[in-house]
Amino acid sequence: MMNYWILYWIVIAVMVVGVIGTVVPLLPGTSLILGAILLWGIATKFTGIVLPMVVIFFILIVSTVIEYLATYWGVQQMGASKWAQYGAIIGLTIAVLGLLPALPFGGPLLGILIGPLVGAFIGEFFYQRDLKFSERIKPSFKASIGVFMGSMLGNIIELVLSIIAVVIFILTTWPLVSTLQP
Repeated sequence: MMNYWILYWIVIAVMVVGVIGTVVPLLPGTSLILGAILLWGIATKFTGIVLPMVVIFFILIVSTVIEYLATYWGVQQMGASKWAQYGAIIGLTIAVLGLLPALPFGGPLLGILIGPLVGAFIGEFFYQRDLKFSERIKPSFKASIGVFMGSMLGNIIELVLSIIAVVIFILTTWPLVSTLQP
């Protein structure tokens, strides 16, 4: 009985890290939540959690799809090219893994914000190469804002849906776990 109690709180802790991972790059988000639920299911022989697992799985898959669609929507709303999207991805990767972690405080978190903006700007700037230099700035800036806003919207939606998934898990498993006193 004691093992289930400890396992339950470890599963919850992993799920909290997963929720954080939905908004922090390089941390697995939904996969940690799903892995934790699967671990609990295996340990309890899926007693009473088959339907909640299916619902949670569906919610987490939808959240991942929505995140990508929101970024795409942001790009489309601002008229950005694929170059801006690729630039945002490259900018995020370079900022988080490359230069910004060298900063003493908040390097990777600062990279999450600045990297996609700068990358999208540069990507769109090069895409607009047939325009004069001064004419490329406005569409490039607009593209970077679109990528950023879409990405932020997608992250917020994914965060909310992952929290809902964790809450569903807790509400469906707590009645069983609360009977197992440590």
